[in-house]
Amino acid sequence: MSMNRRRALFGAASLLALPAPLRAQTRGSVTTAIYPGAWEEAFRDHVAPFLKQQSGVDLEMQPLFAVDQIAKFSASRGVPPFDVFVLDPGPRITGIERGMFDKFDASRLSNQALLPSMLVDGWGVGCAAQVVGIAYNPKRVPKPSGYADLFKEPWVSKLGLTGFGTTFGTVSLIEIAKIFGGSEVNIDPALVELKKALPKIAAVGAPAAMPGLFQQGQCAVMYTNTQTVTTLKDRGVDIEFAVPETGASAFFTTMHIAKGSENVANAYKYIDTTVGRDIQAALQKPPYNFVPVNKDVPLLSGLPMKSLDDMTKFVTHDWAKINPLRAAWIEKFNREMAK
Repeated sequence: MSMNRRRALFGAASLLALPAPLRAQTRGSVTTAIYPGAWEEAFRDHVAPFLKQQSGVDLEMQPLFAVDQIAKFSASRGVPPFDVFVLDPGPRITGIERGMFDKFDASRLSNQALLPSMLVDGWGVGCAAQVVGIAYNPKRVPKPSGYADLFKEPWVSKLGLTGFGTTFGTVSLIEIAKIFGGSEVNIDPALVELKKALPKIAAVGAPAAMPGLFQQGQCAVMYTNTQTVTTLKDRGVDIEFAVPETGASAFFTTMHIAKGSENVANAYKYIDTTVGRDIQAALQKPPYNFVPVNKDVPLLSGLPMKSLDDMTKFVTHDWAKINPLRAAWIEKFNREMAK
């Protein structure tokens, strides 16, 4: 493997466990964990001012990826470092299993009736939908019919590859494993085929590097989510989304009230604001391109579904089974794909 490929895979700096600012504990505030980058920017630009205007509540944000939210809460010794989690399915299951969330009372949301029932349960509520499939540059490669095509020409020599560090990477590699005889808990067949194809593959990168590699032309096909595709298209990149013949994968990012929160009432106001029509419509627009969860917000064209109900037909995964195996998968992918 070239040094460029090795650097792309391992060049992303690890998130340091820096001390967060003291959490506000006043009646007019709420503290949320939030994903760094686009999520933090979107919530600062839209959610925070709207929440302040409508409810008089100040929003404090701690930028943390999902695994870091879990780790920080675990180290807090009963004094939660934030009031609200924002999590993908794997860390959500971890939070439930470890008792990190308050029981969720959806009746406290004025927008409950506008949310699909599949997005609300006793632990939290979905705030953004994710659809995963294959992105490709139509000027450089034909539309792939599915994941199997990624191992053939003309796609394999233009493939951008990433590992299990994200939800979209994990579910894509599981779907690849299924094609070659693996399963939701056996990804070895995928790694075997990827290792065979490695000399031909255009780029191997950390998840955050993949959009840049695609935009720069270092790869012309990759597995990713619709949000990435829409964001790159907004920048003028030649990119389209293909639903694999085995089906697109679907999951939701969810919000949860931290166990022991002292700002529960404001946490519900914040969550209700986030899933409301005005905010969901704002977050769907460029440059954020979130897939909305409020039924009053029409989906934009270009998505592989006409409504959220269509997502019930997409491929989903059992994260209670995946979570115990994922760390070993990450280690194995990094070790074998770096050789």
